[in-house]
Formats: sequence, C-alpha cells, structure tokens
Amino acid sequence: MTTFTRRALTLAAAVAGAVMLTACSGGGASDGHSSYEREGDRGVGPAGAPVTIIEYASTSCPGCAAFHAQGKPAIDDAVERGDVRFVFREMLTGQPNLARAGFMLARCAPEDQYMEVLDVLFEQQRALFSAMQQGNAQGQFQSIARSAGFSDEDFRACMTNQEILEAVEEANLQAVRDGIGSTPSFIINGQHLEQEAGAEGPVYAVDGEILIDDQGEIPASFSRDTWDRIIALFKARAEG
Repeated sequence: MTTFTRRALTLAAAVAGAVMLTACSGGGASDGHSSYEREGDRGVGPAGAPVTIIEYASTSCPGCAAFHAQGKPAIDDAVERGDVRFVFREMLTGQPNLARAGFMLARCAPEDQYMEVLDVLFEQQRALFSAMQQGNAQGQFQSIARSAGFSDEDFRACMTNQEILEAVEEANLQAVRDGIGSTPSFIINGQHLEQEAGAEGPVYAVDGEILIDDQGEIPASFSRDTWDRIIALFKARAEG
C-alpha cells in the first residue's frame, strides 16, 4: 500500500473539512481556479494553465482505476510543468457504497491531501472489492485511513458525518445533471471528450471532430502516450 503520512489527521481536521465543503477548490490550488470550474470543485495546477481537464470518476469504477494507473501520470507531469489544471468531480458508479465511503474519507482529509487519498483508493480498489466480498470493506477502509494518519476515532467520525455524506450525494446528482452517463468522463477546455470510430479503431473526438495530431488520429486509450498527445494538442490549440 502506498502511504503518505505527511501529517497526522485529527478530528478537528475532519470537522474543518466539513466546514470547507463549499470551498471552490482543494488539493493545493492556492493560485486560484480556472474559468471552467464551479463552486465545490477540487483541483490542482495553475488557474492560468492552457489546458483544464475535468474528470468525472468513481473510486469503485474499474475503468477509472485503469486510467489513474496508466494515463493520469501524464496529467500529473503536465500539472507540474504548469500546462494543466486538473479538476476531479465525484460520481457514485461501480459499487456505490464503496465509492461513497471513499469520497467521504477523501473529503475528511485536509484539502491538500484530497487527491492523494483518491490515489490510494484507486490503487487499493481491488483490495476493497475483495474485502467487500468477504464482508470486511470497513476494515480495509480503516486500514487505508490509518495509512493516511487517521486515528480510529477520526475514521468513525468521518464515516458518520452527515454533512459530508450529503455533499458526496449532491456531487453525484450534479454530475447526472451535467449529462454524464459513464465514468471516467472528461471535459477538456470546456469540450466533452468522446469516442468515435476511426480508421484503425476507436479514437477520441470533441464535438464530433476526431482529434488528430502530427502522428495521426489519437486512439481512445488510457495509455500515457495518448494522454501526452491530448495534452499537447489542446495546449497548442489554446496557445493559437
């Protein structure tokens, strides 16, 4: 398991997280928010980045876990370079109960650890599925919480926080109102990334236009190469 006990979380932090649910950001977005964001969004990267990627995902969606293992490292590196602002929006797909508990745990962490908790939840998705089948999902979540610095008391307080639960449910309803029908789904600079039939298989498109760079059509894939190409293409378009 990846651990990141950079600071111990306390019950006060969990309560503070609940108070901050209506904040516009998290995950270290101290330099503001892009024009594509709205109240309640959590993101990382500079507000003025040429590319804003919004992901709708669930911590219990296998496809989302695959993307976070394969394609998201390209986004992480682009965030570090200042090329991308990455925004995460929650949905309760896959196993909703697991996703609900996972998002509650992430929201109870300090704002700058929200994304890190998500990363661990995606990495531990199979272990959570296995624990669920054995009737011990709570034990697996508690183990993840401990690795993040939660005490058992903090964990119990988080899992019974009604305000946080309602915020997670509202985030899911908002995603449905946004017209998102599956996860992971992506909005890049305000355009919904779609799949179309290409010359050699499924490819990515926006507004019915297949994405093409100097290598040709960009395949609909979670691979790092694909996402490096997508970021480069949207950056070039944004910069004219």
